[in-house]
This record gives sequence, structure tokens and C-alpha cells, in this order.
Amino acid sequence: MVGVSFVFSSKDLTDFLEIVIERTNVASISLVFRHCILHHARQHVAKRHMALDLILDKLHKRYTFAEYHHATSILAVDFAEEFNDLLVCLDAFHLKKSDILTPGGGRSPIPKTIDGFLALRKWTERRFDIKITVDEKPIPIPTHKIDNFKNHVGIEVEWNNKTEFYDRDLNNFRLLWEMRVLAVGVIITRLSELQHLFDQLGKGESYGNSTTHWDKLIPKVESGGAGGCPLLLIGMGMNCYDEKN
Repeated sequence: MVGVSFVFSSKDLTDFLEIVIERTNVASISLVFRHCILHHARQHVAKRHMALDLILDKLHKRYTFAEYHHATSILAVDFAEEFNDLLVCLDAFHLKKSDILTPGGGRSPIPKTIDGFLALRKWTERRFDIKITVDEKPIPIPTHKIDNFKNHVGIEVEWNNKTEFYDRDLNNFRLLWEMRVLAVGVIITRLSELQHLFDQLGKGESYGNSTTHWDKLIPKVESGGAGGCPLLLIGMGMNCYDEKN
């Protein structure tokens, strides 16, 4: 027997059920079916929110979080030190007006700040040399470095890069997870809402729609870009902004 499962959003479920009801003459069966499916969906959403409750409320007020494949639970239980490092880093971070206004030409001070904080807690840039052997011949498997790595947890900060960097990060997480090198991948990026702020500060052209932001990341994740790798996504937006600094 082959089991097949599907992942629906609440809207997808509603749309699907409306089609079923429309094409089914037996109203009672449709209604029972609809009730059962929606009940299951609500339970699934509730469980997902329960896992994210492991993150402090004060951080939920400042950041947007999304998780896949139980990433938060894995971090909290199996990698408590690394999880604490991440939470303390987020708590200490503020999106400074001066950093946004810093001219381009190199890596932004925003990811540098996060990387620097993690480096003090022994997170390091990590490269991987992975090969498989076929008929006694080693075949290299190309992977990309992870900017912040500690004990099987990887954190990438994508502030203002081309969206292809998301593809690179997600594919890299997938490969390293499949090779049992990585347990959880974390991506910290900016929320799309910040574009209005950039426009007000006269920096809108530096942060275009084709660069890395939340609305570009989610579709890539939802389409399976990281495979089965547990992911925690973190979006920084206006609630992180410090205009006085």
C-alpha cells in the first residue's frame, strides 16, 4: 500500500471543499467531509503554533517566524545551546537607521552585526568537503559554505542580495541535511514591509523587488527548495526598526 499525503493551507482546503460540494449531489456527505477536513486542518495549525510558542513572546512582537518540519522543537530539545544563542542574538539586535543609510559596495553592517554576535558564541563560517564513492572512485558533491555554523545548526542572513541566494541557501541546506551534516537550517531575512521605509529614506532603489525579502523566500520554501530539511525562517521588519540610532 502506498500512502499519499497533501499539505493544504486553510484557503486551499476551503477552495478544495467548495469544488467537492459543487460536484457532489449528496449534501450530507459533503458537509461531513468538510467538517472532518477542516477540523484536521485546525489541529495541524494549532500544533504548528504550539511549537513556535517555544520562542519568547517579546520576540514574536518584533519578528515574524515560520517553521517547517518541526525545526523549532528540534532546536529547543536537541540543540538548546544553539537555540539560546539565536534567541539572545535576536533580542539584542536592532535595525538601525544609520545601518540602512550606509552606502553599498560591500557587505551591509546589518548581517555583519548578527554574524559578529554569533562569532562571539563560537559560531563559525564552515565549508564542507563531501564525496561519495562509486566503484572506488570518489565523486565530489558540491556544497556552499554556511556563514554561521555550530553543532549541526546553520544560520544564513540574507539582507539585500539577489533572490538566487535563497535558492543557493535552501539547496545547500537540503544537501547537507541529506548527508546528515546539518540538523536545522535558519534563514534571517527582511520583511517585505520595509520597502516603504527604504523609499522614505531615499534608499528604495537599493532595495528592489528582485532582492531578498520575505515574499520572495516563502514561495521558494513552499515549493520544496529545501526538501525535508527542518527550517526556521525569521523576518525582521518595522518592529525591529530603531530610527533614533
